[in-house]
Amino acid sequence: MIPQTFDYSAPKTLEEVVALIASGAKPLAGGMSLIPAMKLRLAAPEHLVDLGRVKELNYIAEDKGAIHIGATVTHQEIESSTLIRSKCPLLAETASNIGDVQVRNMGTIGGSIAHADPAADYPAALQALEARLVLKGAKSERTLGVDEFLVDTFTTALDSGEVIREIIVPVDGAGTGTYYQKVPQPASGFAIVGVAVRLRRAGDKLSMARIGVTGLSNRAFRATHAEAALEGRAGTPAEIQAASELVAQGVDANSDIHASADYRRCLATIHAARAIALALARTS
Repeated sequence: MIPQTFDYSAPKTLEEVVALIASGAKPLAGGMSLIPAMKLRLAAPEHLVDLGRVKELNYIAEDKGAIHIGATVTHQEIESSTLIRSKCPLLAETASNIGDVQVRNMGTIGGSIAHADPAADYPAALQALEARLVLKGAKSERTLGVDEFLVDTFTTALDSGEVIREIIVPVDGAGTGTYYQKVPQPASGFAIVGVAVRLRRAGDKLSMARIGVTGLSNRAFRATHAEAALEGRAGTPAEIQAASELVAQGVDANSDIHASADYRRCLATIHAARAIALALARTS
């Protein structure tokens, strides 16, 4: 199908972008989700604002114990970034699992998060990383935690007239291990279930556990009961299994043509156990 007629702007500054969005225009980043939706007439914006020429939105930098990533940084740039691979390997690993080479070359981290697909990869990792998002409007700027930002399926806390400016993730020190594991839908590469794990060891105990889950429910979430079951423990196989069985507990699981709710819960338990064990092995 062919999209409906629309106006197109390609500004070079962030101030121009937010002014256009405040007037009702729709931001366009990599276009991996928006363009197909427009072709199917599931989305019909009257005005598109291309973010591709705004250099203020494309950077990866370290500052005060955190990595700052501009919204238009592509998945491929995150996957290949020396800084991210060395200081936040979970995000690089997650980016390498997104779609295919063409998608990773064009898709952006800001666009993916703003789309809030419940089967997207980044949200699981960002939940485990306790990431923060900086949202820019025409007259103000605010910072939200990723858990507050992700509201529901394809729904975020972005106000009308706001755009994601950057994503902030922590730099983890020695003793931290991470891993992202998913069951991909064969055609699209989206996660039927995906689990991101971030563990920190202090001596012979786990001092911190963070587990982000995607694909299982209407939005990515942190499996806080499973986290609590791991913290203060040594991470024995029995403890890992017990914690993994809490990941899907009480979750209203998705059910569709790809997997039933019960099957998704089963996958979440199995792959959480695997991801926890592999992350634990990286803490040494």
